[in-house]
Amino acid sequence: MTEKRPLGLPSAKLVAIAAVAGILAGAAAVYVKQTMSGNGEVAAETAQCQGAVQKADTLKPFTSGQVAAMVAATGPRTITGLSFKDASDKDMTLADFSGKTVLLNLWATWCVPCREEMPALDALQKAEGSDKFQVLAINIDTGNADKPKAFLDEIGVNALGLYRDASMGVFNVMKKEGLAFGLPVTLLIDEKGCLLGSMNGPAAWDSEDAAKLVRAATGT
Repeated sequence: MTEKRPLGLPSAKLVAIAAVAGILAGAAAVYVKQTMSGNGEVAAETAQCQGAVQKADTLKPFTSGQVAAMVAATGPRTITGLSFKDASDKDMTLADFSGKTVLLNLWATWCVPCREEMPALDALQKAEGSDKFQVLAINIDTGNADKPKAFLDEIGVNALGLYRDASMGVFNVMKKEGLAFGLPVTLLIDEKGCLLGSMNGPAAWDSEDAAKLVRAATGT
């Protein structure tokens, strides 16, 4: 497990701060979705994601310790409208990871907690990555890929790959939907693209708490 804590904060204090942010994000997400969705969209979303709500409820006992700030989804909700590029500049969407449970994380090189968090996310992908689970870390630095690539090379992150959105569109979509208030922000999404949980703030993703959450989400 990585020993450094984002911004030098003690783990318990960090978790408490992130938990407050996560609770606010969850409340805002419910408000935004209910006020912006049409009846047809809600019906389709309910049909597709009802099982995700039930699964999210079963995950609540695992949102503790180092991942206590993860707020379980309380209503059916698909995650759409996220477009980004891979390391070869190929256009991608979340649909390219259909069939996998995805831990979607947004980060930037100028975000100190994000920088601290990247080795732990890399370790989680190495330990739990499979045909059932993927850590999808999307960088939102503007400009070309040189800076984020150099940063990942410098700290030895090699399991995540480089996914980017220089337009910050993925962040703006999540902000509009009430899921993101700052960086880092992390979503847990099921194999159908349905939201299981969300977190604003950093976490120790290389911890046993994180591994247990992932295993519970994937059924492994």
